[in-house]
Parts: sequence; C-alpha cells; structure tokens
Amino acid sequence: MEENFGVLVLGHGSKLTYNKNTVEAVANMLAEKMNDAIIKTAYLNMDRPTVEEGIESFSSTDVKTLYVLPLFLAHGIHTLKDIPEILGLTDGQRRTTHSFDNRTIDVIYAEPLGIDPCIADLALKRLEEA
Repeated sequence: MEENFGVLVLGHGSKLTYNKNTVEAVANMLAEKMNDAIIKTAYLNMDRPTVEEGIESFSSTDVKTLYVLPLFLAHGIHTLKDIPEILGLTDGQRRTTHSFDNRTIDVIYAEPLGIDPCIADLALKRLEEA
C-alpha cells in the first residue's frame, strides 16, 4: 500500500449498539496490524459518522490514498449501488478521487469480505463454541 494512506471501515449501522461496537473493534484490530495507516469508521444507516462524514474526517490528515472497506460478508444493494453512489463511482469502478478544500486524494473501493478460507475457519469456530 502507498505511503500516507487511510482506511474507512464501513458498517451497515443499527439501532443496536453492539453493531457499532463490533465495527469499531474490527477497525481497531486493523489499526494494530497497520501501524502506518489512519483507520476510521463510518456507517450507511442509523449510526454516525455517515459515509460522507467519514470521508470528510480525513481532510485534516496527510492521507493521499483512502481505501474504503465495506465490512459486509457479500455483495448486495449496499455494496453494489448505495456505497458506489456515495463515492461517485459508476459501472463497477473501484477508483475515484475526492477533493477537499486544499487537495485531492485517491479513493479506492475494496471488495466486501467475500469467500475466503478464513471465513470458513471462523464459521467452524462459532460452531464449536455453540
């Protein structure tokens, strides 16, 4: 990854506080693994900051590239339509720019978590815990 980058971890948002706590906990775990990144959270519904507010929160940083990570298991209407629309992406684009008052940054939209052996490992762990 580039120098001076940030990650905006996107959660769905919920009336239930543990949802936001979970997204923030995952973001904190990422921050521990990525010491050189600025990591923040934002939400599509009900919680704050909103996605737009989350992006704007990087205006006072020296971030040159912002990765937007949807903390969703699979693609759906939010990852395919709502988030790209907020980011100004069209037709499956993954890259755009965002301008603040004094500069422009690159914005890169990541895939949702998707299919990965670590997801199966986590599912097995949850079954064993049950």
